[in-house]
Amino acid sequence: MLIIRSRTIEVAASDEILDIIKPICIIIYSLVTVCGYKAVIKFFPHQVSDLELAVSLLEKCHDTNSVTSLRQESTGEMEAKCVILLWLSILVLVPFDIASVDSSIACNNELGELEPAPLVSRVLGFCKDYLSSAGPMRTISGLLLSRLLTRPDMPKAFIRFIDWAHEVLSSSKDDVMGHFQLLGVVEALAALFKAGSWNLLLDIVPSVWNDISSLGKSGTAARSPLLRKFLVKLSQRIGLTCLPYRLPSWRYMSRTRSLGGNVSSASQKLDQLDAGATSGVILQNMQDDDADVPEIIEEIMEVLLSGLRDTDTVVRWSAAKGIGRITSRLTSILAEEVLSSVLELFSPGEGDGSWHGGCLALAELARRGLLLPNSLPKVVPVVVKALHYDIRRGPHSVGSHVRDAAAYVCWAFGRAYYHVDMRNILDQLAPHLLTVACYDREVNCRRASAAAFQENVGRQGSYPHGIDIVNTADYFSLSSRVNSYLHVAVCIAQYEGYLHAFAEELLNSKICHWDKSLRELAAEALSALVKYDPEYFANYILEKLIPCTLSSDLCMRHGATLAAAELSLSLYQCHYPLPDDKQRKVAGIVPAIEKARLYRGKGGEIMRAAVSRFIECISLSHLLVPKKIIRSLLDTLSENLRHPNSQIQNAAVRALKHFTVAYFGDGSPSDATTMYLDQLSNQNVAVRRGSALGLGVLPYQFLATKWKDVLIKLCGACAIEDNPEDRDAEARVNAVKGLVAVCETLTQEREQALSLSEEDVMSLYLLIKKEVMMSLFNALEDYSIDNRGDVGSWVREAAMNGLERCTYILCKRDSLSSSARPLGVEHLPNLSNDELVENDSRFLFDTDLATTLVAGLVKQAVEKMDKLREAAAIVLQRVLYNREIFVPFIPHRKKLEEIIPNKKGLKWGVPTFSYPRFVQLLQVSCYSRSLVSGLVISIGGLQDSLRKASTSALLEYLQGEDNDRRKSREYILSCDILWVLEQYRKCDRVIIPTLKMIEILYSKRIFLNMQAHTSMFCNGLLDSLAIELKGSKDFTKLYSGIAILGFIASVSEPVNSRAFSHLLTFLGHRYPKMRKASAEQIYLVLLQGGDLVPEEKIEKALEIISETCWEGDLETAKRQRLQLSEIAGLDMGINLKTHTVRSKNEGQQRTTSMDENASYSSLVESSGF
Repeated sequence: MLIIRSRTIEVAASDEILDIIKPICIIIYSLVTVCGYKAVIKFFPHQVSDLELAVSLLEKCHDTNSVTSLRQESTGEMEAKCVILLWLSILVLVPFDIASVDSSIACNNELGELEPAPLVSRVLGFCKDYLSSAGPMRTISGLLLSRLLTRPDMPKAFIRFIDWAHEVLSSSKDDVMGHFQLLGVVEALAALFKAGSWNLLLDIVPSVWNDISSLGKSGTAARSPLLRKFLVKLSQRIGLTCLPYRLPSWRYMSRTRSLGGNVSSASQKLDQLDAGATSGVILQNMQDDDADVPEIIEEIMEVLLSGLRDTDTVVRWSAAKGIGRITSRLTSILAEEVLSSVLELFSPGEGDGSWHGGCLALAELARRGLLLPNSLPKVVPVVVKALHYDIRRGPHSVGSHVRDAAAYVCWAFGRAYYHVDMRNILDQLAPHLLTVACYDREVNCRRASAAAFQENVGRQGSYPHGIDIVNTADYFSLSSRVNSYLHVAVCIAQYEGYLHAFAEELLNSKICHWDKSLRELAAEALSALVKYDPEYFANYILEKLIPCTLSSDLCMRHGATLAAAELSLSLYQCHYPLPDDKQRKVAGIVPAIEKARLYRGKGGEIMRAAVSRFIECISLSHLLVPKKIIRSLLDTLSENLRHPNSQIQNAAVRALKHFTVAYFGDGSPSDATTMYLDQLSNQNVAVRRGSALGLGVLPYQFLATKWKDVLIKLCGACAIEDNPEDRDAEARVNAVKGLVAVCETLTQEREQALSLSEEDVMSLYLLIKKEVMMSLFNALEDYSIDNRGDVGSWVREAAMNGLERCTYILCKRDSLSSSARPLGVEHLPNLSNDELVENDSRFLFDTDLATTLVAGLVKQAVEKMDKLREAAAIVLQRVLYNREIFVPFIPHRKKLEEIIPNKKGLKWGVPTFSYPRFVQLLQVSCYSRSLVSGLVISIGGLQDSLRKASTSALLEYLQGEDNDRRKSREYILSCDILWVLEQYRKCDRVIIPTLKMIEILYSKRIFLNMQAHTSMFCNGLLDSLAIELKGSKDFTKLYSGIAILGFIASVSEPVNSRAFSHLLTFLGHRYPKMRKASAEQIYLVLLQGGDLVPEEKIEKALEIISETCWEGDLETAKRQRLQLSEIAGLDMGINLKTHTVRSKNEGQQRTTSMDENASYSSLVESSGF
């Protein structure tokens, strides 16, 4: 501010002053916003001479037209006005008559007595204008008016402002500016009643009260929460003006506010303090009852009590503060009436706003010592109800703000009362506070309740296990709802007095909560408490839960079913046996649910998932279930497996895994496996998904007789369906998972079966090697897409994990059957790698499998999806460094170990980290082709960052060595690219990015200096282009092909004439854009010279290319192409003859058929151009 003051004095007459002070004002206003104006204003200069300076500066800001800023940052006009208004608010407090400071009246003696000086009139005018502002100037101008008009030398200005305010409050303006002016006037009046003296304000109370009373009943106030807040604030300050300030002797007096005084170890001193406090509470001055209270106070209290019921929190909060302030000036009898009125807000018929406002009011009364200890017995039950306030409204509930305010009341109790008065109260509140702290849905309520408990423990002296509980239920541990339910609450429940309260809360409120996830969490939390008192949970809680499973309320029956399931499992884990009659009751829950048809209608899916979890829990607890019910439960799980909801299917799969083991250990139903096998070919995709997962979790007894059929059928289900309408990626994913799980189940059991011959065992492993592994390798090539994107990636990810597990199965069998292969990587065989390769024919996992496995993983590790790249690299890392099962016959194992070190936390999903490592495998012949087939997808893809990272890694690999090695690497890469073009012929998913990759490499001068190999690569590339570009309608493919032809035509080899001939052919293409692109390439080729066109004819050829409109008429383009071919000495006769024959036949075919893509317009429409 000193800078603003000095600069204003220097250039006061200049218009540049605003441009100078605006940046400074922006900084000062930022400090005001962060620290508050009271902390900043004390550093403002306040000399008397600065008053006129500040007013003139404000006048300049006021008269300046507002500049609209197109930028996000402020232009500084608003900040400058706010800072100058704040400066004036401190300057108007100068202890001199402002008329003596105003230089404009030095030569004017006509100023009347007590008339405001012109300087004051100017300030009042500015403030009245700013009261209509929507910005922060309104509040600051109200502050300035309150300090200016309450000066002793401003009586007439004060009266005039009150008259003007009366006109504004009485006007019926309903526009936007009128509304903001109304807000500013009420806010300014509230500031006046705060700053003014009792003698000054008492005379205007009737008129102001009448105005705001009528305004509060108007529709304007009903529509504006901010206006209602200011009206409540003004009402309470009017009440404080009418009541003289006094400190009532009847209020509760605290002798000490320090924590040390409350927990002093000197018991004698504490007893004296307690006795003194108790006598202070009982002492009441009877003279207070004779004090006169103005009648207007009753009306004001009605307004404040109504404000506690307001729909907006800011209004309720202001009303609660007003209740506390006015009650502090009332007699004890009237204070009791106020408390009774506040307690009426907690009646059952009141809404959540009334409960919230009532809690805020109780907290204010307690903080100010106005809530006496003898009133606590009737207040505490209300607060306890508010701590659990939760009202269901449709699909959600309200009440979190009430619970938060109730915790604030308990916090205020801890700060206001001595421990003698709070001893019994805290015993009542503590279980409820900790219940809310552990089990409330909202994190702010959990933390508020824990803070209230901590405050009471800290200030009320020694409380049993208080410090331990406070350390457990701290701010951070309660941030996670799961941690609060399953760890914090379980830890607190071990202390006496909390277990039953926690169980009742979960039983009565949480398992029937509207939030599904909370019901599931509550069921787990209830089971976690069983270990402290199993008998109580078995005899009381479980008995209450069983009838609730058939409740008409969906939330109740869903939560009760889950809770009964979790309790049964926890009782079994605690080794508490349930009586037979109770086991029968629990086993009959699912049949009763099905008999009541509770799967139908709304909530049927939720109940199906809960029933599956229930079956899983009773299976794990080995509950006694009649055979009839066992069969019924199996049918229920089979029905849930057919459900289209994946969550229900997964729940049924988990239940089926344990159910079959628990209740079919001695045998299996003959039709279960057959049913799931038949469903694998069902047209319903949901049935196929569930049956594949179901087969994967069946025990060995179910699979023993039909294991070969199961494996073959699952292998077929892993392949892409022939009928496009039957294709489903999720079904193939589940088939892969089920196939691998069946293999693990069969191999584990058959290894231990002594009755099986070696041939029977080996037949299984040979089937895994020949059929299962091949199916999984084929699944790695699943690149199916639908409207969700690359859904085949789900299958590929599952296949990678499946290949790893099947590899371990085969390697483990090899290690057991061969004495030369002991188990474990620390006991490596004595044979060399060459000897192992020579003798791998007698191993299940041989060199071919190892090579195919690593090549498939390497390909996935360099493709475009970060998730799959990371998954592939991690699988490969586990295969290389598995410490339990050694995987042999991996070619170039040392090279792979250099590229993939045995370290955790490597960022394989980051392209800049993974690609430079994996491109080193291009020099390994057995992996290079697979690597290139994946690398082209990344380099030629659409993702820019991935393309840059992969391209730079490849170029660094090709260009980083000496010239001879560089040519060798280029040659190997060119051969691999030709293999990719041949392998994926007419597969645009691979061919298009491959062509784009070749274009990029050509632009970097790769493949152009391979000497004799260049011609071979270019010829192979031209052969592929002839196939791929023929009849193609893909613009990207055509553009890349034409660009590649241009590069090949620039090579000084005989192959360039062939490429040039192809380019000339494209000059007659049916798509104009392709003709133009081909002409551009030909022009560039001719500019580079060469022997394609005689030197004396190059100028003419360039003239034809540049002057012809290739996007125009097709026949004209063909004629120009003919001229160019004649100039180049190329024979286009065959092509023209073919074209002529086709033209003759065209007329005959046109009468019989019509190609929908024959026209250019149809292509443009289909291509999106």
